[in-house]
Amino acid sequence: MNAPIADRVQRSFSRSFRSYHDAASQQAKIADHLVQAMRKGGAPHRFATGLELGCGTGHLSQRLCRTFDIGQLTVNDLSPEAAETAISIGAGFLCGNAETVEWPFQLNLIASASMIQWLHDPAAFLQRAANALVPGGWLAVSGFGPNQYRELVKVGSTAKAPGLCPSRDLAAAVEGQMEVVSCGESTSVVHFDSPRGVLKHLRRTGVNGRAQKVWTKSSLAQFSDQYVWHFGTEFGVSLTYNPTWIVARKPG
Repeated sequence: MNAPIADRVQRSFSRSFRSYHDAASQQAKIADHLVQAMRKGGAPHRFATGLELGCGTGHLSQRLCRTFDIGQLTVNDLSPEAAETAISIGAGFLCGNAETVEWPFQLNLIASASMIQWLHDPAAFLQRAANALVPGGWLAVSGFGPNQYRELVKVGSTAKAPGLCPSRDLAAAVEGQMEVVSCGESTSVVHFDSPRGVLKHLRRTGVNGRAQKVWTKSSLAQFSDQYVWHFGTEFGVSLTYNPTWIVARKPG
């Protein structure tokens, strides 16, 4: 994530920090899925050290701490407000861009939920994570695939995250370095009463940080008309989520 984009994304998530936790129901489900995949895959109950990248308001942080005993946990986020998450679970806080900030050493667990899609090179990030883990260490990461928010792409939005990639790319990134325990993707569709409801949802979750659009009355009306034309249903207008994930273990 280059500096100008990182700044915009950080400001957007900082603005939405108070509303994100309750609004991000899909991200909460993804965090649940990651932890369940770890348990089903045979992850140990205790990790001596752990690092969570992009912790946000703590959807994954809380689930990790409820499920596993992590001796020394560090959580990271681009937004300084996420220090509250670290305090709430008794973890250390590392503020900064996950791609460039210096990570702790000798990690037994690296986890991240709904963050890597903001990176321009998720594969390089996963390779760095694989290298940072000690033998026997675990990786649990989720992002989003190419069909994420396909409706917004269709109507010309510029808010698309740069690192959307299918699950096979996540597995390929750690091939030869880690044993893949679980890897896959899914699609879910949520509905809103109107296109304005979609925009409100995006603001509350901060995921419009890359968008530079300044709305006018006419442009908002045009956006709404196009959205309803293409994606209006008897249930309202749709918004597609395409979560992807990988859980892997480093041999040793």
